[in-house]
Amino acid sequence: MDDNNSAPKRPMQGMRDPRSLRALAHPLRLKLLGILRSDGAHSVGQLSALVDEAPGTVSYHLGILAEFGFVIPAPERARDGRERWWQAAHSHTVFEPAELLDDPEQLGAVRVLQQSILQSYLGELLDALDAEPTVGREWVAASTHSDSFAYLTAPQLAEFSAELSALSRKWEAAGDPEAADVKPVRWILHAFPRA
Repeated sequence: MDDNNSAPKRPMQGMRDPRSLRALAHPLRLKLLGILRSDGAHSVGQLSALVDEAPGTVSYHLGILAEFGFVIPAPERARDGRERWWQAAHSHTVFEPAELLDDPEQLGAVRVLQQSILQSYLGELLDALDAEPTVGREWVAASTHSDSFAYLTAPQLAEFSAELSALSRKWEAAGDPEAADVKPVRWILHAFPRA
């Protein structure tokens, strides 16, 4: 992956529109957007092969993502007029569930999106587990799976979350996709009060 092929390094801020939230909640759209963000621009044909869906289905879902500003066409990458290329419009999407608690429509839409995101995380974790026999002992040993808990106040949880985010940004910035012996590494952060 080169810099010209990756998503812009800025987030999509303040997503509040219930229609946008619902549009992104579709599992295939989440997967397509994730590929475009992590691996850069792709043609419809390439994406179709990666997600094992018909090109027409992929085109339809990319159109929905484009309608809401998540992806943009990348026509400069096409070899001919029939080939359609797309790229992510933003590096990631930011929405604050706490800001949506007072609007039932927004809250309902963000809950559907959060559930879809959690399902996609579970799928990624299960795929990683299935791939362990083929990635190499060194990579399996370097990986981690853990959970923990503590008794915290809301401000302490906010501080903890900010520290996790800062640590995540540090390693995102340190990563070099052109370095020898690198693999894309995924981490998923959740810190929340237990129900």
